[in-house]
Amino acid sequence: MTGASVDTGPVSGSRSLVVGVGARRGVPDDVVFALIEAVLSGAGLDAADVLEVATVDARGDEPGIVGAAARLGVPLRTHPAGALAAVRVPHPSGAVGAAVGTPSVAEAAALIEADELVVPKTRAPGAKAAGRGMATCAVARRFPAGAGTFEVSGRKTSTSPVTAGSRPFTMAAMKPPTRNIESAGPDLRHHGDAEVRGENLTDLAVNVRTHTPPEWLRERIAASLTSLAAYPDGSSARAAVAGRHGLPVERVLLTAGAAEAFVLIARALPARRPVVVHPQFTEPEAALRAAGHGVGRVLLRAEDGFRLDPEAVPEEADLVVIGNPTNPTSVLHPAALLERLARPGRTLVVDEAFMDVVPGEREALCDRTDIPGLVVLRSLTKTWGLAGLRIGYVLAAPETVALLSEAQPLWPVSSPALAAAQACMEPRALVEAAEAADRITVDRAHLLAGLAEFSEVEVVEAARGPFVLVRLERAAEVRERLRLLGFAARRGDTFPGLGPQWLRLAVRDRATTNRFLQALDQAVQALPVGSGR
Repeated sequence: MTGASVDTGPVSGSRSLVVGVGARRGVPDDVVFALIEAVLSGAGLDAADVLEVATVDARGDEPGIVGAAARLGVPLRTHPAGALAAVRVPHPSGAVGAAVGTPSVAEAAALIEADELVVPKTRAPGAKAAGRGMATCAVARRFPAGAGTFEVSGRKTSTSPVTAGSRPFTMAAMKPPTRNIESAGPDLRHHGDAEVRGENLTDLAVNVRTHTPPEWLRERIAASLTSLAAYPDGSSARAAVAGRHGLPVERVLLTAGAAEAFVLIARALPARRPVVVHPQFTEPEAALRAAGHGVGRVLLRAEDGFRLDPEAVPEEADLVVIGNPTNPTSVLHPAALLERLARPGRTLVVDEAFMDVVPGEREALCDRTDIPGLVVLRSLTKTWGLAGLRIGYVLAAPETVALLSEAQPLWPVSSPALAAAQACMEPRALVEAAEAADRITVDRAHLLAGLAEFSEVEVVEAARGPFVLVRLERAAEVRERLRLLGFAARRGDTFPGLGPQWLRLAVRDRATTNRFLQALDQAVQALPVGSGR
């Protein structure tokens, strides 16, 4: 079953009960939900007073716990095992402590941000004997009530929409809010450049093509410097982008990279129930949260090859964000599948930042004008090596472009960036980009063939981007050993839906890949015996 998660934002009212839950892997949500109902009823407590369900990080994606929280209609909040281990609990268990790092998940998760334990740890009756896993729960009371993240499992949700609140769509709304987005779980602001900044490492962490920008593009950018005294005029670059995609110019908006586009979407387009399909680039969710939205998550599963099931997206979602091909999974979703996500009243945002790396750009939606609510994002950062220049664009209906444009500051894109955008739309640039896509395809196949020699490494199949996603035990240790050997890999645990056993590897030329594979062999061989190799 495909997992889905929905962040409803703050839960208002007088709710003050926190239900802590611990569960073995595979426990069904009906077992967890029945246990919670029985505990609340037995203590004379009202389910309407439950503020949130809480558990340890390692069980934050467990469908049974996620589903029980959804059926209660409250957030699911997770806590690091180390933080829970520091909570004094009345019924500690050495076995639980050894398994998950804290002696009582249920009691510690309930108490960590509460004032008093109302119901001590209670075990689901008969669940273990029935072979359906085992769950425990405890209830604590918190003052004042807080807010959290609510995740649901299954193909559809039945929760009612939650209004995030009205926001004026003016320049004042562009002021960066102070809300702490890190409460959403993984560090959504962590990006691959942090893996290599200030270090002399071979970069496999950032997906920008090496040896870029090319000389001819540097010359075009340099020539634009003579016009820096004048305010930027984006009309020529905008027309060039429109021509490249066969669209009217009114459907094009130039932005300071795709990252600005995500911020504009979050702050300028009204959305009551935005949903982001994960694992994917975290900036869309970070921007939505920073703008004050509660954000739903549809978590694609490794068991399904991280492929999309459109039925997993809640029907009530009125803004859906998905990458294609998706970073970090490198999965290319069929265009026909993505079309099924579109409907009147919903904004469908498709991040095609890596689509120009796909030969022929098959499955692209950028030139489609018949899909309701479609917004396509493109970036010139990856193929052309312009991360420091910040240039991208949005393709959408004219009325959507107008809304986003009104939220932009004046002259949002610099003259050098505009010159680069226009140059990258020219025929010779398109030919070079197509050749680069073919070359990356060959280089990726070489990397995949080398990784296949490692029994310890599991690769996400059908990679189509300029990177691959791999899973291996003790990946964090392997990553640190790779750093000592001169290579930077992108950690995967900052992507919702992944964990510390995942790494993302950028595709490089054959010589670099060969050196990396030798270093990976050394890093894996250095792991202690019994480490899960």
